[in-house]
Amino acid sequence: MESSRGRLKEGMIQVYTGDGKGKTTAALGLALRALGHGLRVYMIQFMKGDPDYGELRAGSRLDGLTIRQFGRTDFVDRDHPADEDLSLARQGLEHAGAIMNAGNHDLVILDEINVALDFGLIPLQAVLELIANKPRGVELVLTGRSAPPAIIEAADLVTEMREIKHYYQQGRAARDGIEH
Repeated sequence: MESSRGRLKEGMIQVYTGDGKGKTTAALGLALRALGHGLRVYMIQFMKGDPDYGELRAGSRLDGLTIRQFGRTDFVDRDHPADEDLSLARQGLEHAGAIMNAGNHDLVILDEINVALDFGLIPLQAVLELIANKPRGVELVLTGRSAPPAIIEAADLVTEMREIKHYYQQGRAARDGIEH
């Protein structure tokens, strides 16, 4: 597929946040819609390093979609993140800037970047600079719980997913193909 750079006259900044399920899923839905219109999509997953995620399997089958993870398979210790977690998150942010500015993708998704910010893995100012330097024709999506007020202020669209009821509360584990 040839590059569709410039197909979006004006890219916006979208934020999907909140404590409810569906933020990554919403971003992937947007990616699917974009692909259907011939746009090229790049998703960077922060704090995720499991090669068995369903979106990675599907993404490898979809022309125009690239997904790259910057995380370990282990959970990040919020109070004492490992040096590797800090390094991977910073690499992810640098990669996001390079991808966004390379001109090969119309939609760039920074999955779980709000959580990486909340855990102190990357500095807020660096993400705000990334947003400020977004090329005009790139749509930028930031997902994850606890979006900081400055990120919400910088966005053109903010959707908050709110948990009302979840089967986790009944002790049910994550299921492959639904949560994983």
